Amino acid sequence: MDSDRPEVSEFDSVDPAPPSDIMNVGALRETICNEEEKMFQRMRALFALRNIGGQESVDALAAAFSSSSALLKHEIAYVMGQMQDSAAVPYLIERLEDYEEDVMVRHEAAEALGAIGDRTALGVLERFKDDQDVVVAESCEVALDLLEWVASKRLNYSE
Repeated sequence: MDSDRPEVSEFDSVDPAPPSDIMNVGALRETICNEEEKMFQRMRALFALRNIGGQESVDALAAAFSSSSALLKHEIAYVMGQMQDSAAVPYLIERLEDYEEDVMVRHEAAEALGAIGDRTALGVLERFKDDQDVVVAESCEVALDLLEWVASKRLNYSE
């Protein structure tokens, strides 16, 4: 691989920061939630948590939804979609339902719900497909189709 090119993650994406080498979820949670920390370091923690996976990582990522940074919260929703862990669904629904939340975060929460493919999100996505914000409404429409596609793929794999 060309050393001048960014590394592609196991999630088949080029991330805006390399994952942290730290493998301790508690330490990573502290970094991502620290408003005084440089955004680059917080992003490194975010991608490390995504790569570690599991309930504890999802909870650590969700804790950073209290951040003042819409960019960070958007990235959190995005990686939750990549992780495809149903543990993220309630956190993403909370972001989507929050009308005070930045539209960029709400839109990404909707799309992440679709990517996870957990049908418990269907009713919420249906409710917001007519959202007053067209970006959120369109994201919910896309997410509904994506959710059904992902869910049907999972059913086919289990046969």
